[in-house]
Amino acid sequence: MSEKKDSAIGDIIKKVVSVGVGAAFMTEESVKKILEDLPLPKDIISGLVQNAKGAKEDFTNGIREELRNYLAKLDATKLASDLLDNYDIEVEAKFKFKKKNEKK
Repeated sequence: MSEKKDSAIGDIIKKVVSVGVGAAFMTEESVKKILEDLPLPKDIISGLVQNAKGAKEDFTNGIREELRNYLAKLDATKLASDLLDNYDIEVEAKFKFKKKNEKK
């Protein structure tokens, strides 16, 4: 019986850790739904949801800051000049005419 209980606790821990790692890519509702199935007290679940929300915010803020720093270092004039000098511009367009609804 003890091995079965240890196995169940191990499964719970694995699930909580995987939710924590994947929380940056999940909605708050998704995290809640996954954790609802676990036999954990509500205060622990709400704490895990808050931690997941914080991890997601930290992750997105970090990505945003890195992207901002990278873009700030680019010389837009040089980039545009290089693109125009080294590449041909090709535009594909599709036009569709829809008949207007007639009002009677």
